[in-house]
Amino acid sequence: MLRPQDSATRERKNLNGLWQFALDPDGQGQTDRWYADPLAGAREMAVPASFNDIAASAAVRDYFGDVWYQRTAWVPRGWAGQRIVLHFESATHRATVWVNETEVVSHEGGYTPFEADITDHVTAGQQVRITALVNNTLHWQSIPPGVIEDTPAGKRQRYWHDFFNYAGIHRNVWLYTTNPAHLTDVTITTDLDGTDGVINYAAQAENADAVETKVILRDAERKEVTTYGGQSGTLTVPNVQKWVPGDGYLYDLELQLVDGDTVVDSYHQSVGVRTVKVDGIRFLINDEPFYFTGFGKHEDLLVIGKGHNDPYLLHDFELLKWIGANSFRTSHYPYAEDVLDYADRQGIVLIDETAAVGLNMGLGGGIFGGQGYVTFSPDTVNDATREVHAQAIRELIARDKNHPSVVLWSIANEPESDTEGAENYFRPLFDVAREADPSRPVGFVNVMLAPHGKCRVSQFGDVLMLNRYYGWYVNTGDLEAAELAWEKELTAWAGDGKPIIITEYGADTYPGLHSIAAGNPWSEEYQIEYLEMNHRVFDRIDAVVGEQMWNFADFATTSGIMRVGGNKKGAFTRDRQPKAAAHYLRSRWRKDL
Repeated sequence: MLRPQDSATRERKNLNGLWQFALDPDGQGQTDRWYADPLAGAREMAVPASFNDIAASAAVRDYFGDVWYQRTAWVPRGWAGQRIVLHFESATHRATVWVNETEVVSHEGGYTPFEADITDHVTAGQQVRITALVNNTLHWQSIPPGVIEDTPAGKRQRYWHDFFNYAGIHRNVWLYTTNPAHLTDVTITTDLDGTDGVINYAAQAENADAVETKVILRDAERKEVTTYGGQSGTLTVPNVQKWVPGDGYLYDLELQLVDGDTVVDSYHQSVGVRTVKVDGIRFLINDEPFYFTGFGKHEDLLVIGKGHNDPYLLHDFELLKWIGANSFRTSHYPYAEDVLDYADRQGIVLIDETAAVGLNMGLGGGIFGGQGYVTFSPDTVNDATREVHAQAIRELIARDKNHPSVVLWSIANEPESDTEGAENYFRPLFDVAREADPSRPVGFVNVMLAPHGKCRVSQFGDVLMLNRYYGWYVNTGDLEAAELAWEKELTAWAGDGKPIIITEYGADTYPGLHSIAAGNPWSEEYQIEYLEMNHRVFDRIDAVVGEQMWNFADFATTSGIMRVGGNKKGAFTRDRQPKAAAHYLRSRWRKDL
């Protein structure tokens, strides 16, 4: 699937804005054909945005079940004779879409795109009604999982990931056109041969038997570098300017379908020429050792929840630059494609993660404690779940495979990984990831409940990613004991001979809470002392190739006595103001100060 774009032959129309919106707590809308007419009793809802916090209502914020979105749009008159496509960048966690009264597409998974060819259902120059039924319920066969529990107060949605279950249409919605003969996909891989760059491409097309494929490579100044003919091939770039961390140099690869001298379809794909390899305990980008500095992040904002927002995109990257971060993980789901595009241009390195979080009944929202369920069983996380998980991996890689900023796939965050059930569940999923993309390393994020010697899934990963909270969830307030325990475990992991990235370490910190005495959790001073302890340990272990503090900014969670208005482990507050720890991290990560 190619992302909608404007080109010499393609045109797109953005459908963001205020849509009609209605809750459907009884799930009757589909039976009653709500899509066949304007939504009765609807309110307006912003797209893109989570619906939860926009209404001043606890019932809306905590709602789970069916919700309906609807709007009308004009199909431009100039689109006559073209193929017309309706494209959603995401709908959380699943959606069914109608055009007028015709169902055109259904999709499972809240963070990857889906689309439908609606050419036969619309007329250029006329209006069309678009209706989307979105459902945010989590169950055992969804990624992430959850369960609906019967309580004395009624049904309640329960889930095991430590961030709020925001839902809605979170990203752009488009109408776009192509010629009936059109490109449908392209896969780019790159290599280096001395000072030359190597670009391998493989394109796919439909209704293209009567046309030929041509590619034109241009540099960042739009100067033509080379051309090639054929649906797949290899381009050589003399004296290539590499994509390197901190310098996101991009070439433009234009793919054309041509009929004689006529360009039937044109699509532009940015290309960053770089290599990624794992060599023993080293993580190499362009054959140079790379050390990750940065954060786990969240798509999480006041009012709009997980809705994509361009001003915050720019501001967050400015803060990453200010603090000296060269990377982040898309915890715990694929982020908006605009984020990856910008990371490509800025030279920010990404660990790209699926939405497989909460596959661990030994954890409860980041707080240790059993949940009363067995993680892997025929009645909980099972073979059907794994098929959904596998599809989530395929869709993530299919969407993000051409981004040079993405250097590592993470197929799950903190799953149960110390049991036979976990080993059997994950073994084939690593195969799925490697089959989808042989060019990048694959891993998963290990949790403290599966320490070295007990984890049965780390054997499959190319890189070890560890989340550890010595000095917070364990050895709370006792950083001396935490340092000893942490170094002992990390030394054991280093013996496996793989690169280690610390993908989470952090301490909840309430902004403005201060303490003279050492060892006072929640204070800004303790957060710095905690980070200093961790960094001493990292610096003593050669196999550690990265540190990504948890979290970039405070974020919303479900309610609970362990959370004060959400998770407060951010270096920045939720509205992006720095805590004292942000200045400390800047002094560690910025080598130019």
